[in-house]
Amino acid sequence: MRYIYLLIILSLFSCNNERTLLLPEIQNAEITEVLDVSPAYIFYDETQPDSTLLNRKNLIITTNWLVNVDKRLTLEQAIPHIKFLQDKKRNAEMHKNEDAKNYFTCNDTSIGNLGFLEFTEINYAKKDTSNYWVGKNNIYKNNYLEIHFTDDKNAFIEGIVNNQIQPQLKFTYLLKTISQIVKEDSVTLVCNYNEELKFEDYISIKSKLSKIKSDKVKIDNIEFIY
Repeated sequence: MRYIYLLIILSLFSCNNERTLLLPEIQNAEITEVLDVSPAYIFYDETQPDSTLLNRKNLIITTNWLVNVDKRLTLEQAIPHIKFLQDKKRNAEMHKNEDAKNYFTCNDTSIGNLGFLEFTEINYAKKDTSNYWVGKNNIYKNNYLEIHFTDDKNAFIEGIVNNQIQPQLKFTYLLKTISQIVKEDSVTLVCNYNEELKFEDYISIKSKLSKIKSDKVKIDNIEFIY
């Protein structure tokens, strides 16, 4: 099965009601085509108790999944549905395809078409007192850096690399700071996202982080939402 998506704003019809989904925007996506896919949609819908509506009726378990999330949703609204979809595929017992992956669908403004961000191996965790201090122990022992994204413009780093405490900084300087750190040592980045972040901002951050190309940088596959 092959789907070719040409629309940036997806308009679907369900029960004779038109629904519009606004895709998050990125630039210079590394993935611009995915074959053998089926789609899911997480709509912004003010008529629902949590202002979200999940449509997964077209999903096929053996295919690559394209998850279309409205950019106006917050992580608090979107992540529960995303985790539900992940669990559905991971826990499938019949017709399971180990090579099938999951992608977020985005509007790549640099090419005027769609781009995709893979999130197959990402595990979302709610940060609380039971797991927070475990992470703290890792930070100060193993060159882990915790990056806290409070919004799309600000971040701060916790952790010690080369016996130096890392500073709070604007997001625009984050990649430069990481580049400076890894000149002398390797590092694992643990990402923490404010649950009030819009999905648009979340995707923008992930897109920028995906452009870090260094054997000395590993981005942990557990993402904490707080």
